[in-house]
Amino acid sequence: MPASKKDQLVETALRIFNREGYHATGIDRVISESGVARMTLYNHFKSKDELILAVLRRRDENFRNWLMRSVEKKAGTPAERLPAVFDALADWFNEKSFSGCMFINAAAEYSDPDSAIHRLSAEHKVLLCDYLKDLAESAGAKDARTLADGLMLLMEGAIVMRYVAGRRDAAASARTAAAVLIENAGVTAPV
Repeated sequence: MPASKKDQLVETALRIFNREGYHATGIDRVISESGVARMTLYNHFKSKDELILAVLRRRDENFRNWLMRSVEKKAGTPAERLPAVFDALADWFNEKSFSGCMFINAAAEYSDPDSAIHRLSAEHKVLLCDYLKDLAESAGAKDARTLADGLMLLMEGAIVMRYVAGRRDAAASARTAAAVLIENAGVTAPV
């Protein structure tokens, strides 16, 4: 079944924004590459910001679903899944299309904390941290929130080190540091 015009716009914008940024990408570029008429775009989205929000919602759903499925494929138990998060990141970092985190980039470009784009970017990070907390609780961590926060910091640092500094070993380095946090949290499993 062919994608709807709205989906076509969102997917095209996602690809371009991911590669080139939000402010640097004009709405005419999205219209041109999507092959959708200007009127169709404005029938679905009142503004570029509304399109960006739709793109970020789609990316959030896609990324979190991908991460959870990837981690589950790599490890069977919650204790094994905690470090496997970094193995999944390594896979993402090695994708040809890897351009850093769309949410970090969006929050940087829309730095006002009251901006809907900034708030949605923050929400994505909270949802990822909640996923880590759920894994930590299931793995029997003494303080699941603290462990999740530490793992989240390592994830974010790895993303930035891979994208900004070009460190190909960023996920592996973060995994090594995560093993210490996981062990200190009382989780017993091979990491």
